[in-house]
Amino acid sequence: MNSYLDSQEKIVRELGSNIEKGLKDHEVIESRNIYGENAFSKEKPISLLKRIIEALREPMIFILVIAAIVTISVNIFKLFNGQHAEFVESIGILIAIALSTTITIGMEGKSKKAFEALNKIKENIAIKTYRNGVITLVAQKDLVVGDIILVETGDKIPVDARLLESTNLQVDESSLTGESNSVNKNSKLKIKNMHTPLAERYNMLYGGTFITAGIGKAIVTQVGDDTEFGKIADELKRQDKTTTPLQEKLAKLGKAISILGIGLATFIFIIQLLKLYLSSNINFDTVSETFITSIVLIVAAVPEGLPTIVAASLAINIMKMAKENALVKNLIASETVGAVNIICSDKTGTLTENKMTVVKVFEDSSFLNPEDMKSEKLLKNFSLNTSAHLQTDEKGINNFIGSPTEGALLVVHDKVVDQSYKEIRKASNIVHTYPFSSENKKMTTIVNENDKILAYTKGSTEKILSFCNKVMTKDGISDIKEKIEYIEEQVHYFESQAMRLIGFSHKELVNSHNYENDEKNIESDMIFDGFVVIKDPIRNEVYGAINHCRDAGVGVKMLTGDNLITAKAIASELGIIDKNSLVLKAVTVEAMSDKELEDKIDNIKVIARSTPLIKLRIVNMLKKRGNVVAVTGDGINDAPALKSSDVGIAMGITGTEVSKEASDIVLLDDSFATIVKAIHWGRGIYENFQRFLQFQLAVNLSSVIVIVTTILIGFKAPFTALEILWINLIMDGPPALTLGLEPIRGDLMKNKPTSRNASIVTGTMLSNIVISGIFISVVIILQEVYNFLGAPEASKSTVVFTLFVLFQLINAFNSRELGNVSILKHMVNNKTMLIVFAGTFMLQFIITQFGASTFGTVPLDLTMWLKIIATSLSVFVVGELVKIIRKRINNN
Repeated sequence: MNSYLDSQEKIVRELGSNIEKGLKDHEVIESRNIYGENAFSKEKPISLLKRIIEALREPMIFILVIAAIVTISVNIFKLFNGQHAEFVESIGILIAIALSTTITIGMEGKSKKAFEALNKIKENIAIKTYRNGVITLVAQKDLVVGDIILVETGDKIPVDARLLESTNLQVDESSLTGESNSVNKNSKLKIKNMHTPLAERYNMLYGGTFITAGIGKAIVTQVGDDTEFGKIADELKRQDKTTTPLQEKLAKLGKAISILGIGLATFIFIIQLLKLYLSSNINFDTVSETFITSIVLIVAAVPEGLPTIVAASLAINIMKMAKENALVKNLIASETVGAVNIICSDKTGTLTENKMTVVKVFEDSSFLNPEDMKSEKLLKNFSLNTSAHLQTDEKGINNFIGSPTEGALLVVHDKVVDQSYKEIRKASNIVHTYPFSSENKKMTTIVNENDKILAYTKGSTEKILSFCNKVMTKDGISDIKEKIEYIEEQVHYFESQAMRLIGFSHKELVNSHNYENDEKNIESDMIFDGFVVIKDPIRNEVYGAINHCRDAGVGVKMLTGDNLITAKAIASELGIIDKNSLVLKAVTVEAMSDKELEDKIDNIKVIARSTPLIKLRIVNMLKKRGNVVAVTGDGINDAPALKSSDVGIAMGITGTEVSKEASDIVLLDDSFATIVKAIHWGRGIYENFQRFLQFQLAVNLSSVIVIVTTILIGFKAPFTALEILWINLIMDGPPALTLGLEPIRGDLMKNKPTSRNASIVTGTMLSNIVISGIFISVVIILQEVYNFLGAPEASKSTVVFTLFVLFQLINAFNSRELGNVSILKHMVNNKTMLIVFAGTFMLQFIITQFGASTFGTVPLDLTMWLKIIATSLSVFVVGELVKIIRKRINNN
């Protein structure tokens, strides 16, 4: 049923209702059985088991799972055959898996609880409804299709409904359409075009919107999932969240490492099998030992600590971001936001405050700031010729009850006048009122002031000027012809800037009037008192935030439900558009083919009258072109795009429940500037992952080179699986985590965003990894083959193990710099790392000196310790020399 197209009579008849009496009890039950309840069907929560499975499917975690299964299986087989089984390696791998999955699931669960607390369902709204011929209050969940409801100023509409009657009815539909101005509704309007956009269906009421003025009667046509609100909510359930750039990059890296590790392990396994065959030494024990050696190589190649460090680093950083008023619901989003290169932003409530505000007053034919106005007639018009109210919350913020425009006038009145508008209204003798209507676009109130009868009129400035033959100036009352050209010039200027103008006039009535039938005479030959300029002001912090985005290479596109003139004016004021920018209506974009849209999308900066589907199409097209897209919004209409984007950012204060549910990050202060802070944090997190990878891959590369080379030249693998796991997870874990917590550098926002398709390992990083990895490998192999440190026979393996560990610890400091900056520059900035380095060194000392029972180590004397430390410091010297050489090459 197209409720906005059909006649009132047809709709009432088809829904089996009665305009005067509503539904009877049995009809309510029948309607509920046919059309359902007024509630959204809830999405089934993801079970803990499914969340664990999802975490285990991460590439590197999955490799560890396979490695754990293989090692456990081999050792169980040994156990049942009466052979010595060693489960320590298996337990170590399982601990690595458990740590990563626990941190990921735990932190996302914590964020979800915080989000649910933020997003508590509001108390059930009751609405006046005809039932059994009597007006009664019915809870919103109990409303059914066919109910006849009565609405008035301040009501929140919980259903979709066709208007049957309306008087001066205005509705705030910003949460659904993005239109910041209240919409005038008309029950008598007949719409013939079935393609009429939702924002222009003036004979309908929609769920999630608010009545700002007037009264109305309507018949409920849709409830629950069938409402416009419900359709969007349902679409979100079907929409899968796409992978983020970091997930894509880590997946590629994990796949590459997996192929390399498994390939090398297979190669070594075949080589060793061949040796066993040639020496006629093939049996279960030798083959299983060879197999375990191959598993050791896989463990050496895979950075087991990566998933754990990623999860831990993100978890710690989202706690820090929460202190910056950004609640991260999805763990990975705290990094993804740093890669954003395009922000698609709603206007109302995101870039603007979604609160009408008087910015200028034209009083006595000159402009003043609102707080400087003195005109008694204007101020009386503000307080007496309005029907809105102000409601002050516990924070002292004024909320408008009724027309937002009138609310803005009352705010100015109470700032300027000592007596509040409520007291003035109460003390005044109001004789008669001609209420505002969308047809007449004006309102007049007649007041008896000390036996003088005065008429105060307000409305569209053009309408008010047409009523006036005189104008108030600083020198007194003048003929309006002397000023009309100047006034009209000012009016046209502000209207071209998409601002709302309200004109005011007054007149003393000298004769008694029949107020019911004399409206035209009363509203003639009036004195023009001036006008006010009203706008939905841009948030103060947005100007600076947009500039920061521009400097950081982040483009901003505005997708708004507002009209084209308003959208263009706001975008121009913020510097979002330039001479090459395209500012289009949604219908124009809708008519474009995908090819046309793709060709023009870079230049499209503003889309007015945006619908949820248009926003979704734009986001998907931008992602298709390799962009990393963030979407900001607070309305129901923003939700599909929020969910489809790489990072959905919802407003925590003004945002609807649906928009917050669809988002990855919720701004607790509704500040666009917080997005810039989040981007800065995200870039810092990404760089810290690169530092970790630079460090961890050097560990893995050197491990693989040492193991493969020693086996190929006829030596036994120098490390056991447990020692490799210790090196990769325990020893590299704490230092790597401190790399993930490296203080975020202040110049990050001067850099361009990282491309979606860019490798997480840059060319400079790769050269650092290869140089340090090969250098460490060569020194370790020389010690293994030639024992240049002069270690006793019993402690040779212990010296190699300890030297390798200290090499990696020292190399962690090299890994703090991704470019050619000396590590000495920021040496003391990361004090946590210095403490962790000392603690980890002591841990290795304890393992070396006292870990014989578990690791098979032999205690070393002081001289050998000093030799090992001196040798391991050489990797620091090599790292600094490489940077100096690279700088000179670059300079030349």
